[in-house]
Amino acid sequence: MDAKGDNKKKIVAIVGMAGAGKTEAASVFLSSGWQAVRFGQITLDEVVKRGWSVNEANERKIREEFRQKHGMAAYAILNLPKIDELLHTAPVAIDNVMSWSEYKVLKEQYGDAFKVIVIMASPAVRYKRLSSRDTRHGEDKEKKFRSFTPEESRSRDYSEIENLEKGGPMAMADFTIVNEGSLEAFKLEVYNLLARMIAE
Repeated sequence: MDAKGDNKKKIVAIVGMAGAGKTEAASVFLSSGWQAVRFGQITLDEVVKRGWSVNEANERKIREEFRQKHGMAAYAILNLPKIDELLHTAPVAIDNVMSWSEYKVLKEQYGDAFKVIVIMASPAVRYKRLSSRDTRHGEDKEKKFRSFTPEESRSRDYSEIENLEKGGPMAMADFTIVNEGSLEAFKLEVYNLLARMIAE
């Protein structure tokens, strides 16, 4: 389905470095009637499918394998069928567009209906969150997380910046939210932004 030019179909990509608050932002959209697609979920699903331990090294192997096979736009390409299916029933919020190539695929597919929100937080704040967050490997496949040591977080940051073109979507964001305060204040800011977007 091509949503280009269809103002009734909205699609938002929520981007930012690990621990910035992308999934919390996506949860606001989900609670407001949007559908949510977590791009990185297919990485975790593939790790589990192969019977590997869920850790940063194995996740990186899968990410690199996907991109070797499908190019730097791999996660957009692999998730397009799910996005198109969900857009039949509701607008869609994407948790974590990683690369510039993914951004270009989504922009080409959805045109002006596609917007980007970047969530910003300093490395110190993000690493603290990543080292202390709960691991949730329950029945809800859209909420699978694991904690990271500061060293793992830094390694992941460097890899994403140097190898995955991650700065591109962040630089082209239509909206910016800084998330260094309380969770309640952050969610309120996301709600306010969502209200503005709906009113457009």
